[in-house]
Amino acid sequence: MSVPVVIVSGMHPEPRSALVSRLLARHPGSVAIHHDLREVSAGRVGRVVRDTSGTLDLREVRLAHGCVTCTVREDLVPELLARAGSAALLIVELWDSVEPRTVAESLARHEDTAGVLRLTGVLVALDAARATEDLCRDEPLAAHGKHAAAGDGRRVAEVLVRQIEYATHIVVSGAEEEDVELAHAVLGHLAPTTPAEAAGPALPAVTGAGIDVEMLGARVDPATARLPCDARTGEISTVVWHRLRPLHPQRLFAAVDELITGTVRSRGRFWLATRHERLLAWDAVAGVVSVEDAGPWLVTLPEAAWEMESPARRMAATLDWSSLLGDRVQHLVFTGPGLDRERILRLLDSCLLTEAEILAGSDVWAGYQDPFAAVLGLREASA
Repeated sequence: MSVPVVIVSGMHPEPRSALVSRLLARHPGSVAIHHDLREVSAGRVGRVVRDTSGTLDLREVRLAHGCVTCTVREDLVPELLARAGSAALLIVELWDSVEPRTVAESLARHEDTAGVLRLTGVLVALDAARATEDLCRDEPLAAHGKHAAAGDGRRVAEVLVRQIEYATHIVVSGAEEEDVELAHAVLGHLAPTTPAEAAGPALPAVTGAGIDVEMLGARVDPATARLPCDARTGEISTVVWHRLRPLHPQRLFAAVDELITGTVRSRGRFWLATRHERLLAWDAVAGVVSVEDAGPWLVTLPEAAWEMESPARRMAATLDWSSLLGDRVQHLVFTGPGLDRERILRLLDSCLLTEAEILAGSDVWAGYQDPFAAVLGLREASA
């Protein structure tokens, strides 16, 4: 019988550690493992193993290469396997800025864990007041001492969003009712299908069936993401833009700053006239935007090649399908306080090709100047 493993992540150490302690108390015989990555860039990691009685093991682990992936491969997996024979539940408490997806997929796909460990959940613990503030922080992790490797250029808001959107369950702590209510309102927009509850006696179930990391990844991957719907909760709004014309690259590029100003989060998939066959991913948090090539639109592939795509990818394409364009679509969502819905929609609509430009055809579109080419070219070269 495989041993259940639950991952607990979170940017805020106090509520994260408290959630782990509650899980340990609820499940007798459980063990928690935590890696302190403050010195990972020097190849040193502190590992703490504890149960309800206190610390069972505390030691420094030296790695050949200082990174999260190395920590999982060289120390976390062996430690989990070593304790699987005696533990009723294994809890992986992640360091502040570690994104749970990397760890979840490493555990699920490791050749030695099959039949021995089963991943049953990915929880994120949040401090209500700090969460709403951190979602607006565009500062680098290093400025807060939370970077997870040398040269870690990620930002606070970016990592917190990844933790929230990947989780299977969210637990919110807070002394002030107003903070908790605001945090729940924001979470209802960022991760509307993920259960979220205030910290209390109730705990998520973590000893049941294993979760499917492929489906979990599909929830957040740009080509298959389950994007939020139009919604408004108090001052928080989510605006959805869905169109079936290609975008003019120069007009969209000129509109980027205005589009992300005032939004906490925006994401989705879009279609540039100059890249007629490529699905592009839009990802922006706290005023910092990323645009990436996410692969071909399925309509551009021979039908036989569809079988090589994941079921989630084929389903997403089917839902977006139109007889003229296949799965090509503009689908972007913007979330933030006090958003002007009509202004966002007008601005995006002004970036679409006009009727005359549409009639000119894709051969003409290919000759448009493309300001995104430099960014996408850099990402393609580094892939």
